Amino acid sequence: MGEENQTHVTEFIFLGLSQDPQTQALLFLLFLIIYLLTVQGNLLITVLIHKDPRLHMPMYFFLRHLSFADLCFSTTTVPQVLVHFLVKRKTISFAGCSMQMVVLLLIGATECVLLAVMSYDRYVAVCKPLHYSAIMTHWVCVQLATGSWASGAFASLVDTTFTLRLPYREYNIINHFFCEPPALLRLASADTYSTEMAIFGMGVAIILAPVSLILVSYWHIISTVTQMQSGEGRLKAFSTCGSHLIVVVLFYGSAIFAYMRPNSKVMNERDKIISVFYSAVTPMLNPIIYSLRNKDVKRALRRVTAT
Repeated sequence: MGEENQTHVTEFIFLGLSQDPQTQALLFLLFLIIYLLTVQGNLLITVLIHKDPRLHMPMYFFLRHLSFADLCFSTTTVPQVLVHFLVKRKTISFAGCSMQMVVLLLIGATECVLLAVMSYDRYVAVCKPLHYSAIMTHWVCVQLATGSWASGAFASLVDTTFTLRLPYREYNIINHFFCEPPALLRLASADTYSTEMAIFGMGVAIILAPVSLILVSYWHIISTVTQMQSGEGRLKAFSTCGSHLIVVVLFYGSAIFAYMRPNSKVMNERDKIISVFYSAVTPMLNPIIYSLRNKDVKRALRRVTAT
């Protein structure tokens, strides 16, 4: 049992990923490598897109926002996890936990909408190539990116408001390694049904709705690509969209598992692994996927390193 407070819990204690010192040492090295690769990869993508005029296109405009979001997402959790691997008592204040949850939900929800926006961009590029420049103007891109961040802010506001309005008076031990609603709801000293329903409803709007848009977009893309006469054109279209699809599967798969299933507030070791995947691994993989599968990015990297 955690520390009791008759009025309100002032801090939370994480159980973390492991209690074994040797395992924690290995995990520290692993997470440190993951975080360094995440920072390096996402900063590199951001700098390349900023410096190379050939990458000043809608697709890379949105990719720069995705890289920034990935960098922030990982930075919100991984440095804290690294510190906790080195200390015996893994604590976070109630205010710190609240802030971490606000930022994570803001960035996570923004990425959900942003990936849907990127699928729409690919749909216009493949299915309406002659109208692409007229449809995806810079002003439209700015509006879509702003709308993504605004949607993330709204989702974060709703989820955190419903989660933090609950009383936390008795238990303060979180069977997790960072603060997010499913882990926190388990400690609430009141019925959590209305909060769970609010989070589920927001998940439908922020996760399932964008997934539906992505599926529709790629249905039209695949239909268009299969009708192309040129084999080179089909290869280019699949190559352009392939990296985006990989990111979509990785990110939405883990998000749906974490937030869109019954009894999602019950945390176990499997849930922790899934959380590691979308909080640390996916932000590291995104720049690798985009750089390895994207010829434009690879050319830009060669041009920058050659100068």
